[in-house]
Amino acid sequence: MENNKPYTTLFNAITDALGALDKLNLGDVRKILVDAQQRTEEMFLEEGK
Repeated sequence: MENNKPYTTLFNAITDALGALDKLNLGDVRKILVDAQQRTEEMFLEEGK
């Protein structure tokens, strides 16, 4: 796994979440952050195999 992939995934998700927050789309903010959390967790689990 590329070492920067989890960082890039989270950075991009946070950027998207901040954009949604600016528009007060709180449901989108939550979805974006939960999705990023799950994707990066999967990356770390796969790396450990």
